[in-house]
Amino acid sequence: MEFQVDSMSCGHCVKTVTQAVQSVDPQAKVDVDLGSHTVRIETVREEKAIAAALTEAGYPPSR
Repeated sequence: MEFQVDSMSCGHCVKTVTQAVQSVDPQAKVDVDLGSHTVRIETVREEKAIAAALTEAGYPPSR
């Protein structure tokens, strides 16, 4: 799945987003591209659960 997260701008953002996703699915593969503000995630969890974790971490996604 892929999300647009416009509020990301630095390495701290990448770390926080990655930790948020992995709090829901520790085995998730997270690829963050700061230039395009996209987060690509390989996970077995539902999209809603991942989006909720990102929002709770302060990085609400859009599609």
